[in-house]
Amino acid sequence: MQNRATTMIQSGSGAAVAADVYPELGLLIDGRWLKGDGRDTRSVTSPATGDALGQLPIATGADVDAAIAAAYRAFGDWRCRTALERGRILQRIAQAIRADVRRLATIITLEQGKTLTEAQAEVEGTADSFEWMAEEGRRAYGRVVPSRHPGMEQLVVLEPVGPVAALSPWNYPAILTGRKIASALAAGCTVVAKSAEETPGIIVALAGLCAAAGLPAGVLNLVFGVPADISTRLIDDPRIGKISFTGSVPVGRQLAARAGAALKRITLELGGHSAVIVDADADIERAASLAVTAKFRNAGQTCHCPTRFYVQRTVFASFADQFVARARALRVGDGFDPATQMGPVLAARRIAALRDLVDDARGRGSEIACGGTTLQEAEGRGGGGSYWMPTVILSTAPECRALTEEPFGPLAMIQPFDTLDDAIAQANGTRFGLAAYAFTRSQATAQRLQTDLAAGSVSINSFAMAAPEMPFGGIRDSGLGSEMGNEGLLSHFHVKAVSRAFS
Repeated sequence: MQNRATTMIQSGSGAAVAADVYPELGLLIDGRWLKGDGRDTRSVTSPATGDALGQLPIATGADVDAAIAAAYRAFGDWRCRTALERGRILQRIAQAIRADVRRLATIITLEQGKTLTEAQAEVEGTADSFEWMAEEGRRAYGRVVPSRHPGMEQLVVLEPVGPVAALSPWNYPAILTGRKIASALAAGCTVVAKSAEETPGIIVALAGLCAAAGLPAGVLNLVFGVPADISTRLIDDPRIGKISFTGSVPVGRQLAARAGAALKRITLELGGHSAVIVDADADIERAASLAVTAKFRNAGQTCHCPTRFYVQRTVFASFADQFVARARALRVGDGFDPATQMGPVLAARRIAALRDLVDDARGRGSEIACGGTTLQEAEGRGGGGSYWMPTVILSTAPECRALTEEPFGPLAMIQPFDTLDDAIAQANGTRFGLAAYAFTRSQATAQRLQTDLAAGSVSINSFAMAAPEMPFGGIRDSGLGSEMGNEGLLSHFHVKAVSRAFS
């Protein structure tokens, strides 16, 4: 069956492979898979074709309560296991993911649309997250504080916060859910995961691998349904110790307010509108080449992808010409076609949002250098699929909505600047602060940009992706706290101060 699936993938037929590879969808509660059984369902469809992939059961309130209860029961045992034992299970999960890269990547491409190459990279990154947390969980040290009194010992002890509600989106469904699960498990916490209903198959498959690797029943639970209903139920339940959410700013604000009312800790990784500053002394050809790859990866549906490019005026034309030429040359199509360089956006609602931003920019006199239409419109044909062409707007009018609203799609804006002060002011000119990038050969300029750019991560002369050993998070409207890195692990612990006198 797997060989047949592989042949079909290589021929570019994504729909044909669904029956062989796409998993049967369900809810995972206390080690049991729950299917329809009278529950409401929703159809999961391919953004490349619009074809149905499967029917997703929608969790009832009772299902969510059962998942919380299972996570709470399992927490008592899981927290008491040694970090070494937990780490060994996480290592087995990482190995299982790597051994199953092709199938898992196929599931992602089927339901999310990105190219198979990008999907494979996402799966491998997910395995890296489990592997790194398996190792880092063993190094969640407390400390001994010298006492000011003889005959007394003072300790700082880290204790897991309890069951974690992990809420994640559809754009990177494996890695964004996987890093939340891995971090929580490494700290000794259990999990109730609510991933996106648009991309449930990959999380169902990952949960199956976790169970096969020896993760005890109830340590990981998986529910799907109406996001507001599930998140409200999770936050309000006193047995949930922490909320970890990746998603939009408006939803993040609502969840933060509710978690605050419950005095419950929360990590938020929200939207981004990342700026790139290209100095006149930069390698312009290299910067343009890397920028196009980074911008249009996953059809621009990446929270920290570059979107606003500020280029020194003396090299503006050169950079813009190279960027536009490379963007025009990108081949858009089905993610299973080896020739495809950019797949579809998730759904018709993303096309409507992008069209609104382009129409607004055009109406304000901005130049649409390329794109601004669907693939079907560009080629003068019909057909299904949510394909939007790589779009570049030059010298965007200051009032354009695209300069302040996250496009979350294959849309880039290129603006000239005269002084570095102007560029920094424009780069910092939104309420977002997730990532920022810059290209320069000057060490002094690099140091200044590293200091003055207002973002949770800054990358100089590259578009470095978030590695598991590095913290990832934003400032201002882009979020609270960090995921991954030592910082992300430590956010899953309470700190307990212990003073003990010797009798």
